[in-house]
Amino acid sequence: MFHDRARLTVVAGRGGDGSIHFRREKYVPRGGPDGGDGGEGGDVVLVADLRRRDLSGFRPNQRLRAGRGGGGGGRLSNGARGEDTVLAVPVGTQVFEGEELVSDLAQPGARVVVAKGGSGGRGNKHFAGPSRQTPRFAEVGLPGEEREIELRLKLLADAALVGLPNAGKSSLLTRLSNARPKVAEYPFTTLSPVLGTVESADGRQLVLADVPGLIEGASEGVGLGHEFLAHLERARVLVHVIDSAEDDADERWRTIDAELSAYGTGLDERPQIVVLNKIDLRPEPPSFGVEDDRIQRVLRVSAATGAGLDELRRTLFELVPQEVEEPVEADEMVDFLVYRPQPARRGFRVYRTERGFRVTGTPPSEEELEAILKAAGARAGDEVEVGEELLEWD
Repeated sequence: MFHDRARLTVVAGRGGDGSIHFRREKYVPRGGPDGGDGGEGGDVVLVADLRRRDLSGFRPNQRLRAGRGGGGGGRLSNGARGEDTVLAVPVGTQVFEGEELVSDLAQPGARVVVAKGGSGGRGNKHFAGPSRQTPRFAEVGLPGEEREIELRLKLLADAALVGLPNAGKSSLLTRLSNARPKVAEYPFTTLSPVLGTVESADGRQLVLADVPGLIEGASEGVGLGHEFLAHLERARVLVHVIDSAEDDADERWRTIDAELSAYGTGLDERPQIVVLNKIDLRPEPPSFGVEDDRIQRVLRVSAATGAGLDELRRTLFELVPQEVEEPVEADEMVDFLVYRPQPARRGFRVYRTERGFRVTGTPPSEEELEAILKAAGARAGDEVEVGEELLEWD
């Protein structure tokens, strides 16, 4: 089954704790502090991969975690950075938080960090000075970001077949491309979008998409195809397929065009090729009287006999622009794909001491402090010093 949406909870890795350590060597009786820093937590990263076709590999409400940063050690040894969790998604995947679009992975190889790892804590070496030569505390690593995101896939196609159910879209895709969708003599045979590659005589290729049939009210959620209208947004040309065996071709065109207009996002402004299919079932040539600037060509074809398909193929390559959008420069792409600016550093710091923990700066909320101490491994009985208060961890 084709899946074009997935919900995920992404949890970045916690930063490693700084080390409380002192230099201990022979003939150096009073070695100074040499505790190293904790490593940064790993990030959760999405990468657009051409080998992926849909989002079916994700479990419902899947939870993804990145690796935790390593703790600092003695002799100024720093902890290792936590391992990133890198997830491959199809090209054309959009990342949403709520209803806000935060990233569009429209380029192969595009990357986005959806959860940033927590920073590592500083070792006690950083806190030594003339008035404090033996600091017996070090910073605690901070938790990584945690977010709930939704992935939505919009197929990347040069042209897309649209029309009412049983108009013959799947049959046309089979005759024109290398795709092999299910074909039958009843409506709603196609239950999910299908992509096929069409080749010209000179070796040029384009991607043609077959979208499940639309019915009146599709833009409002009626019928089967309303879920897939979004896949038309990236197509540069719409191929409007109409069953010419019926006598109301003009009305059928207006029905679907009204749904494209109601859906919005510019679908009603996209160039169209009107294809009157099934001409083998009519003794006289079918007529089409709609005049619209968007209609580039009106072609009469038969997917069953192959009549008119060569002309349709030539028209596709003629009307689909040869030039592609200029690739995004690496630097520009990184700026665009940043999930959100890195949050400002917290107004407080948490230190590990020999008896427990000490919090300095602006006191955090009770929930935030509890989460940080729990992640840092606080145990029952540990002392927690917050400003002038001395608390006991329970």
